[in-house]
Amino acid sequence: MSAARLETLAGEARQAALPALARLRRTVFAEWPYLYDGDAAQEKEYLETLLAGRDAAVIVAWDGAEPVGMATCQPMAEAHAPVQAAFRRRGLDPARFCYFGESVLLPSWRGQGIGVGFFERREAEARRLGLQAAAFCAVVRNANDPRRPRDYIPLDGFWRRRGYAPRPDLSCVFHWREHGDPAETPHALGFWMKDPL
Repeated sequence: MSAARLETLAGEARQAALPALARLRRTVFAEWPYLYDGDAAQEKEYLETLLAGRDAAVIVAWDGAEPVGMATCQPMAEAHAPVQAAFRRRGLDPARFCYFGESVLLPSWRGQGIGVGFFERREAEARRLGLQAAAFCAVVRNANDPRRPRDYIPLDGFWRRRGYAPRPDLSCVFHWREHGDPAETPHALGFWMKDPL
């Protein structure tokens, strides 16, 4: 397996990446802990909203001409309303933050430094935009959930090594359908933050 090449896409180049990002999201987020069962129409609507802002960026990991992973970032002031609201409730100004929305990587490419590269490039984007801090959220699951794979390793240690710390006082809710469910259900997400960058 050759090393993946990372590229940061901005402006119109982001739009061309949307179909591949949608496919990767549906593949990776189908796994624990998200158990996401989305369809193409939902993905299109979500991602177009995500990348509607002028300063959003997509970092792509390429294997030749094939994307094997992607990560996104944008000023939190342009992010989805539940994300901004979580910060405002705690007296935090979203205008200071870069929001890291997605980070998806196919399993066979994990453990090769690509995730580190995703963080480095998103932080570089945040600094380029003059933002002082960065944050992302992750779904909160019960550690005793019987659906949790026995070999699952939480990413907490990886995130801490990147300089991020959990903020238990910050949370938001997103709705999605899990495998086998007839409709979307609410899911709590907790935030991790690096302040300052």
